[in-house]
Amino acid sequence: MSDYLAEVFAMLGPGEQRFTSPDAWAELEAEIGTDFPEDYKAVVDAYAPMQINGHLYLSHPATERWNLGKKIRETSRVWAGLDWDREDWLEPEENIRVALDLQAVRFGTKDGLIPITSTDRGEYVFLAPLPDGTGRRICVVEHDGSWYEYRMSFSEWLYRYLAGEDMVGPNSSAFYPGPVRLEPLPMSPDDRPTPMYGPERGM
Repeated sequence: MSDYLAEVFAMLGPGEQRFTSPDAWAELEAEIGTDFPEDYKAVVDAYAPMQINGHLYLSHPATERWNLGKKIRETSRVWAGLDWDREDWLEPEENIRVALDLQAVRFGTKDGLIPITSTDRGEYVFLAPLPDGTGRRICVVEHDGSWYEYRMSFSEWLYRYLAGEDMVGPNSSAFYPGPVRLEPLPMSPDDRPTPMYGPERGM
């Protein structure tokens, strides 16, 4: 069985652990009412705030800018404000209840969809319970409003995303050969971070 978290770290290289804070995670988890997966927290602590692979954003719960808790609240508010009871969906994938087998549509709660990352292509990635409540899954929505699920850990999803697999629906690959580009996000208006690169990965 693959250790996908180790594979992700091997692909991205050593993280700087700039803002690691167990207290910040505990506060956010208490607010939402659930724990975040340990592999997700490990990746966020190692690299965030960061843009990875030219598209994927990671926020951190301990920073004022690019704050994960604020991002979760704002994103959840937007998605919760949409009309999920309409019946004129053009495709089954656009009906979140059908695509994700949901009885109720909730965002930012322990029994709903928690936004954990997004891309500059208009894609959003959520953590959500499995329909039978036995575990969790990764749920994603494309820029066109189609929903898909991936029954795997965040680290497996991220590894496959970086390896060029379609991880935000069909034909969604965002693969670039060579080392992964890591772009620290600016922590002040005058901050101009220098992009970094992971190790050579033979891709």
